[in-house]
Amino acid sequence: MTILEATGVASGASGKAGGLLALWAYPSNIVPLSYRLHAELAVEHNGPKRWGYRKIHCGSLSAKGQPLAAASNEDAKLPKDEWAKLPKRDESAMSRLRAAGVPKDLNWFIPEAITGYSEMGDPNTTAQVHPYQFTTSMAELAQEKGAKVILGAVKSMDYSGNQINSVTYEDKASKEMQTIAATDVIVSAGPWTSHILPEAPIDAIRAHSVTIKADVTPYAIFSEISLPANFRDTNDSPKAQSRRKRHGNVVSPEIYARPNGEVYACGEGDSLIPLPASSDLVQCDTSRCDDIVAYVSSISHELRDGEVLVKQACYLPSVSGANGPLIGPTGITGVYLAAGHTCWGIQNSCATGKIMSEFLFDGKAISANVASLDPRRVL
Repeated sequence: MTILEATGVASGASGKAGGLLALWAYPSNIVPLSYRLHAELAVEHNGPKRWGYRKIHCGSLSAKGQPLAAASNEDAKLPKDEWAKLPKRDESAMSRLRAAGVPKDLNWFIPEAITGYSEMGDPNTTAQVHPYQFTTSMAELAQEKGAKVILGAVKSMDYSGNQINSVTYEDKASKEMQTIAATDVIVSAGPWTSHILPEAPIDAIRAHSVTIKADVTPYAIFSEISLPANFRDTNDSPKAQSRRKRHGNVVSPEIYARPNGEVYACGEGDSLIPLPASSDLVQCDTSRCDDIVAYVSSISHELRDGEVLVKQACYLPSVSGANGPLIGPTGITGVYLAAGHTCWGIQNSCATGKIMSEFLFDGKAISANVASLDPRRVL
């Protein structure tokens, strides 16, 4: 078995995603299988330590963003050890959070900002992994079992006679073209899938995200923040002001606490920059990352005062004009497709891998009914 990676393992969305796992994700025909396999792999290979696997709470939170300048001036006079004693920690502040339905241990949001909270999942239905650590660990475990990882960009596939014969790639180090004879090929290149298999209807959307140093309780939060009219007026770039104007000053960053003392937050997607030739050429618009930091900072002192560790961007794959992902044979003998997972790629990775192994070794999917995901519906 040979794994071809154009620039590196987990160099795209698989290394920059949020890593949320949920029984309430989609599509429902593979989610339960994948969720269970994640838990089993974590037990077998020490996932909590190796890739940050843990069960968490998840909720939907509505809030009114606080002006950043005012909040910063108020707290700037206090030393760090006194900051922890601010009224947001006292009983009256916490009672406001509980009145809004916020769980007692979800204490890293500004009480005055929160207007409502509803539970979406609990540790029985929701978990998480660190996506880069998970993906690279899977590659390492595969190599231990004999798989070979080659860094090289696929340039063409020979499937003359309607069956796969070989794959040609450009070696990353030598820049030389190499050809591998193949009996079976799984095309799973995310948003770059159509670059390899042009008939695959896979689209791409760019997504920005940040990580912030903050040691907070284990929650995944889907937020809806109403920003004040004067939010960061003096510091905003014209692009940021234009974006907020289009959204009516309501933004919805997703916020995931991680066990390594950091918080991941991502913002809206965009299609302003076409998908580049490879993941190392993805353009990150740092102003969009700054927006995400500002939005989450407006409802959390912990996030506002935390160090921004990473600003990044990646492209998410989706199936054009249909629901995804696409998992299974393509109609070309020996060529299989596993792509178009949207934002649930990490969640559904385990089921996708298992089902693909069944197609190859058993001739059909056994662990789940994936007829609705058959690539031949749209190819």
